[in-house]
Amino acid sequence: MTVKSIPLRLDMRGDTRVENITARVQTALAGTGLKTGVVTVFVRHTTASVLIIEDEPGIRADTVALWDRLIPADPGWQHNVRNAGEDNAHSHLRAQMQGASVTIPFTDGALSLGAWQQLVVMDFDTRARTRELIVQVLGD
Repeated sequence: MTVKSIPLRLDMRGDTRVENITARVQTALAGTGLKTGVVTVFVRHTTASVLIIEDEPGIRADTVALWDRLIPADPGWQHNVRNAGEDNAHSHLRAQMQGASVTIPFTDGALSLGAWQQLVVMDFDTRARTRELIVQVLGD
């Protein structure tokens, strides 16, 4: 088995924005020359997550609404109270629940996603940031 790691960078705007990274991950996979195995996509931040969704406007809107209901922004969160100038406790909590990585099998050099599945990064933070991701490929 061979392991290859490919870094990706995304300029994100925060505010529970979504960026589709499916094509970028497929391109990274193709660049490895590997044919069969698994790809893990990991975001190196505590206020963003990687997930698989049906990426269409309705699901994007519903996902934002869900997070706003489950973990609303609140200046009373202890992260905000105990750290002067912080306002993003909800961003950390959302990312904790959603998770920092996903793993996808691949065959014949192509991600084995379902017909409607897309890889996205969701940025929960309260400000724009550059997000660093690692695409790690394990395969033959």
